Amino acid sequence: MREKISWKLCILVIILLFVPVVGFGQEKTPAQTPQAAASGSTAAKETIPDPKEIIQRSCEFLKNQPQFSFKAEVATDQVYHGGKKLQFGMEVAAFFQRPNHLRLDGDGDLESKQLIFDGKTLTLYDKYKNHYASIDVAGDIDAALDKAFKEYGLRVGLAELGSARLCNRALENMGHALYVGRHVVRGVSCHHLAFDRKDRHYQLWIEVGAKPVLRKIVVTRKKVPGSPQWTAYLSDWNFAPTFADNLFTFEPPAGAQKIKFMPVKGSAPAPKKVKPKKKGGTS
Repeated sequence: MREKISWKLCILVIILLFVPVVGFGQEKTPAQTPQAAASGSTAAKETIPDPKEIIQRSCEFLKNQPQFSFKAEVATDQVYHGGKKLQFGMEVAAFFQRPNHLRLDGDGDLESKQLIFDGKTLTLYDKYKNHYASIDVAGDIDAALDKAFKEYGLRVGLAELGSARLCNRALENMGHALYVGRHVVRGVSCHHLAFDRKDRHYQLWIEVGAKPVLRKIVVTRKKVPGSPQWTAYLSDWNFAPTFADNLFTFEPPAGAQKIKFMPVKGSAPAPKKVKPKKKGGTS
């Protein structure tokens, strides 16, 4: 019997949305004061950075890294009776080696999973259930992620940070963009940005300086009852990691059961049409 596995490490982080915010840990610079933002003066307009340019620099920087790793602390809201919310956590370790290797390990309150791509096979392993499913796919990280989403509905947001098309994914169909200011995330000065796209509000904190990496992400699902949020703090960025030879190789644990991904509706090839036989004899 086929069983569908869902990967809940993260929500797609590349969809960027607008959301009104209140500053926290703000570095008080002239470009970020409410008076300067509202004055409409030429000086104020010239000093406010362009959010899309900051995103572009961040994407290009990450795209040019041949290999890297980071850690993430993820908190996910779940809404239950009466719009009440519970929050569950997960620790994620992410590893990328271009063009065709990735690994995400996630351990949390509700789940413990691994996603591994070795250049030929994308495998998702559920530690708690001790079963796994694999997709045969040749190509780079983008090819693996595209096939996983289009054919099986598997979308792993933090894995998107290894995409060579990250900039295109980030800026496509972007709505209103807001530069909120320079705010501090766990001691790191960051550009605080907000964007709008469809039914979600997104906020990003991107490190100021020569390494413009993501330090914090907040996603608000505004049309879901209770407006649940997904929050991630990214840390321990390493752009010269030493990877073990078997890091991107999946070895099934003892007793692990192999199952199949359930294709999304419409992804399976249509059955061939059989022409009906003609009735009667020939004339």
